[in-house]
Amino acid sequence: MEVSTQSVNFDADSKLLEFIDKRLEKLEHFFDKIVSVDVILKLEQNGQVQDKIAEIKINVPGATLIAKESSKSFEESIDISATAMKRQLIKHKEKMKK
Repeated sequence: MEVSTQSVNFDADSKLLEFIDKRLEKLEHFFDKIVSVDVILKLEQNGQVQDKIAEIKINVPGATLIAKESSKSFEESIDISATAMKRQLIKHKEKMKK
C-alpha cells in the first residue's frame, strides 16, 4: 500500500509522518485491495484558534473513499478519520461480496 502525505503551508515532521504510516497500515487488515492512500494535512485559522485538518482519500477498485476531520492536533484528526475510514472500508467490502 502506497501512502502519500501532503502538508499544506507547513512542513510535517518525521514523527507525524511515521504516526500516519503506522495508523493507516492497520486499515489493510480490513480491506486488502487498497491501491493507494492520499493524506492531506492543513491548518485552518478561525480567529485565535488553529484547527488541524486531516483528509484521507483511499483508492480501492471501483471507488474512492474520503474521510475528513478537524481537531486540535493532527494525531487526533488522523485517529478519528482513520476510524471513519475503517467503517467505510468494511461497508465497501460487504457491498463487493454481494
